[in-house]
Amino acid sequence: MQTLKKGLKSGLSTTWTLAKIIFPITFAVTILSFTPALDWLSAQLAPFMSWIGLPGEAAIPLVLGNALNLYAAIGSILSFEFTVKEVFILAVMLSFSHNLFVESAVAVKLGIRMSVVLAVRVGLAIVSAFLINWIWQGGSEPAQYGFVSGTGTPEVSGAFDMIVEATSSAALGVLQIAAFVFPIMMFIQVMKDLHLLEWFSRKMLPFTRMLGIQPNTSTTLASGVIFGLAFGAGVMIQEARENGVKKKDLYLVFIFLVACHGIIEDTLIFIPLGIPVVPLLIIRVVTAVLLTMAIAYFWNRLEKQEQYDKGESIDGQREYGSF
Repeated sequence: MQTLKKGLKSGLSTTWTLAKIIFPITFAVTILSFTPALDWLSAQLAPFMSWIGLPGEAAIPLVLGNALNLYAAIGSILSFEFTVKEVFILAVMLSFSHNLFVESAVAVKLGIRMSVVLAVRVGLAIVSAFLINWIWQGGSEPAQYGFVSGTGTPEVSGAFDMIVEATSSAALGVLQIAAFVFPIMMFIQVMKDLHLLEWFSRKMLPFTRMLGIQPNTSTTLASGVIFGLAFGAGVMIQEARENGVKKKDLYLVFIFLVACHGIIEDTLIFIPLGIPVVPLLIIRVVTAVLLTMAIAYFWNRLEKQEQYDKGESIDGQREYGSF
C-alpha cells in the first residue's frame, strides 16, 4: 500500500510538472498552425532544401513535425509525391528533430541550455540529411504510401473552433503523457522498494560506462529510449530530485536521448511510408552512442585539464610562499 501511494504521488508530481510545459506550448503552436505563419516559414526554408536533397515543398512536413509532432509531419508527407530517398531523408531528419517546442522546454526545466538542445537536434537533422543525400545514389523511385493513422492540420472555421481544437490537442498531449507516467512511475517505485533498481543499474553499468555516464541514470536512459524524450525527461526530473544526478550526466543522457528516443513508436510510425526502417533505426542508435561517447571523452579531458591547472596553481602558490 505504501508503494502504491508513493508511486501515485510520484506519477502525479511528474505529470503536473510536464503538463505545465506541454499544455500551453501545444495550445499556442496548434493555434499558429491555423495561421499563415507556418506556411511563411516553409517558404523561407524552401531555398535551403536543395542542399540536402529535398524539394521546396519538403519544408512543410519539416516545419509541421518540428512545430507539432511526427503525426502532423506524416499527414503532410502523404499530400506530396516524394521519392523513397526524399521520404527517407525526411524520416531521419524528423527522428532527430521533432516536437521542438515541447521537448526543448522540458529540457530547459532540467537545467539544460536551450541552445544546446537546438544545436544538437537541428544539427543532427541537417548533417544526417546532407550525408544521406551525398552517399545514397539510389531511392529515386516514387514512394508507395500505405495506410497511416493520423492526419495533418484539421479543417476549422472561426476562432471558437480554433480554440476548441487547440485545447483538445493540448489536453490530449497531457493525457498521453499521464498514460505513460503513472504506470511507469508505479513500476519504478516497486523496483525501488524491492531494491531492483540497484540490480538494474549494475546490469547497465557496462553500457553506461561505455557512454561515460554514471549508472544512476540507467532508469532515465531506458525510459527515454523506449517511451520518448519528453517522458524520459520526466523520469529524469524525478531521478535528479531523488538521486542527485550530476549536471554532466544529465547533459550526456539527454544528448543520447536526443538522437535515440522512442525507438519503437518513432520507428514503426514510418513503415507505412514505404521506406527501409531498419537503416533508420541503426542510424539513430549508432549516432547516439558515438555522439555521447565523443562528448563524454572531451568533457572528461577538459575536467582533468582544469584539475591539473588548478593543482599547478596551488603548487605554484606554495613554492612562492616558501621563499
